[in-house]
Amino acid sequence: MTTEQPSTQESAVDAGTVIPGSGVGRTRYAVVGLGSRSRMFTTALLTEYRGRGELVALCDPNETRMNYHNKSFADEYGTQPIPTYRPEEFVSMLAEQRVDVVIVTSMDRTHDHYIVAAMENGCDVISEKPLTTDADKCQRILDTQARTGRKLTVSFNYRYAPRNSAVKELIQSGAIGDVLSVHFEWVLDTKHGADYFRRWHRDKRNSGGLMIHKASHHFDLVNWWLGETPRTVFGFGDLRFYGRDNAESRGEAPRPYRSHGSPDLESDPWAIDLAGEPTLRALYLDAEHEDGYIRDRSVFTDGISIEDDMAVLVKYRSGATLSYHLTAYSPWEGYRVMFNGTKGRLELDVEERSYVSGAAQDPNKPGAGSTDPTNPEQNADEPPATPIDAARLTLRPLWDIPRRVEVEEGSGGHGGGDRRLLNDLLGDAEADPLGRAATHVDGAYAMLVGAAANRSFATGAPVEIADLVAFPGGGGQPR
Repeated sequence: MTTEQPSTQESAVDAGTVIPGSGVGRTRYAVVGLGSRSRMFTTALLTEYRGRGELVALCDPNETRMNYHNKSFADEYGTQPIPTYRPEEFVSMLAEQRVDVVIVTSMDRTHDHYIVAAMENGCDVISEKPLTTDADKCQRILDTQARTGRKLTVSFNYRYAPRNSAVKELIQSGAIGDVLSVHFEWVLDTKHGADYFRRWHRDKRNSGGLMIHKASHHFDLVNWWLGETPRTVFGFGDLRFYGRDNAESRGEAPRPYRSHGSPDLESDPWAIDLAGEPTLRALYLDAEHEDGYIRDRSVFTDGISIEDDMAVLVKYRSGATLSYHLTAYSPWEGYRVMFNGTKGRLELDVEERSYVSGAAQDPNKPGAGSTDPTNPEQNADEPPATPIDAARLTLRPLWDIPRRVEVEEGSGGHGGGDRRLLNDLLGDAEADPLGRAATHVDGAYAMLVGAAANRSFATGAPVEIADLVAFPGGGGQPR
């Protein structure tokens, strides 16, 4: 630990008494993993939810990165330095800071380590998706949760986007009858999609590949929309566009291994300028000397072990089927999903805004959805954000005319899902007939579809989910 600021109000009243804004009786949170995604949680705890929760510790392998966050917190919110810890100090941090809830936003391959250690030491956990990266780690998490009884929530924010909630409402109402099949296409463009091939995600050991890191969002949506359990998975996946071999096969000239310092930085559309983006510079370029992590590798170099083009078939317990395709090199960003039911068809078309994670124009940054110029969460040098997506939802009943279903345009991160998710996680969770809060079981099934797809890519054979993990006590039904 490098800094510590003891609470001055904790003993003022009983710990169970909550006085909004006073710091008394608040839930004590620690965040592990201080990349760009952590800011959604830290910003919320230091602003809107500070009366209910207290951010008491930060944990990351990079001290420079933690110091940057503390400085930005002080500059923006007037906070005192939050105690910082390195990974090897994680368990002692839980005891020293009397942590109630650990928020895991670290590299995907480390999720299981922090989730298990937190639950074994009496903490509840909120984990960014994916829950973890392979079946063995998933089994370890499930076994630990069953043994400790701790609460483990996975932050599937796309459930909370109004357009996706509208789909759930229509299916749940019986508008298209029993769903028999789903076709789902997700496309990542050459700005956002390419970014996965620059970062640590490019190594499948770190991320589980896009089938787990990215598609777990999508598989969770289908599981939740249908209220179903996936059973059998088959797929094809390969690296067809990014990587050195693919670039050379198209006759493209070799590129430097990274963007920083490249003479073609300004003219190369595949490059990102870390030095020119204040947040990216502080989080990554200025922190390289500690851990050697390079944020801006060329997407056309060696060392990429994840796929960029993936086709997957899933069969559910009910007999319903899913055909899914993910492309990471599209000229546009968004998704199309179609449900075929016994009473009709439902179609959702969404176009999303492209971005580089953590950059100034990342629409998922805290405050990105604000159109109020007085909002302190909105960066003063950025224009007010507009709704980041365009969505069209169409209901096509059998023997009747199609009709357009009006959907609220979600502003803010992930189609308006982030702010609704945060209220469920950190605020007063209300009764929800749609069941959007995702449990460890939901998180497991979402990543297990991706893990099964990865195994199918490797073997050329279908994979049974039941062969990957055993849910303790014979449970395992999603919400």
